This record gives sequence, structure tokens and C-alpha cells, in this order.
Amino acid sequence: MLSFLRFSGVTVAAVWFGATVFFTFFAAPAFFTDEIKKLFPPPYNGAVAEIVVGRYFILHCLCGFLALAHLGAEWMYSGKVPPRLTVWLVGGVLGLSLLGGLWLQPKLKQLQRVKYADQYRLTATAQQREAAAKDFGLWHGVSQTMNIMVLLSLWLYLARVIQPGESPRFVTPINKFGIDQRT
Repeated sequence: MLSFLRFSGVTVAAVWFGATVFFTFFAAPAFFTDEIKKLFPPPYNGAVAEIVVGRYFILHCLCGFLALAHLGAEWMYSGKVPPRLTVWLVGGVLGLSLLGGLWLQPKLKQLQRVKYADQYRLTATAQQREAAAKDFGLWHGVSQTMNIMVLLSLWLYLARVIQPGESPRFVTPINKFGIDQRT
């Protein structure tokens, strides 16, 4: 059972980290290349990116809750409390993901709508569009900073999960040679 728990924990951590690497360095920048801008001119390339970002945060939440469930199952099965740093890493990444997906992304979406009010057929003054563009840049920078923090935290979490742990607390080692070591 411990090998299954270990395998599932490594799988969740690897998928979580791998998805973050892929999104950060490959998928997200692709929305702002010339090829995509030809297909979806601004602001529509950003709108398509918003849809993908929404799915990205769903993946983060799913992996985060699976990682917490894994830590809980490992704790219940082995009787050992998970290392505090590991719990903080999972909780911190999950918290940042929830903050990003439930608060920051809707804020960015609203600012992008005001910034490109003409294309969305909304009414906004030039000052409102300019202020939205400035605020969008600031909050997008915050989003990128959070994403790098998540990436580094997941790298550390993956490194911790793949390390072989100590033997379970309540299980005694098997005497594989059948020799009693009492003297």
C-alpha cells in the first residue's frame, strides 16, 4: 500500500509541476506570438488565453486537493505526520492557485474588457481605458510573479516527494534471514 501511495504522490507532483512548466514557458507565451495574433487579433488572443488560464487553474486546484488527500492518506496509513514544509508547500501553492483563479483572473478579465472597450462594444472613456491598461499591466505582473513562486514551490515539492522516506512508524523491519538477533 505504501508503494501505491508513494507512486500516486509522485504522479500528482510530477503532473502538477509539469503542467506549470508547460503553461509558463510554452502555452501562455504562444497566445501573444505573431501567428496567433493573425488568427485572433488583440484583444481576442487575450480572451482565448483567459479560457486556457481558467482550465490551468482548475488543474492546479485538482492537483492541490489530490496532493492534500495524498498527504492525509499517507499520514493515516503510516502513522507519521507529514513534514511541515511539505504541508506548507502544498497549502501555499493551493492557496495561491485559489487566489489567482477566484480573484486575480476575474479582475484581469474585467480590466482587459475596459482596456479594449471599443472592440467589446462597451462604453468607456479614454481615461478609463488608459487606467485599465495601466492596472492590467500591474496585476499581470503580480500574476506572473505568483506563477513563478508556484513553479519554484512545486519544484521543491516534487523534490521532496521523490525522496525515499523513513520506514513507517508502527511497522517493524522483516527479519528476512529468519535469524533472531537476541543475544
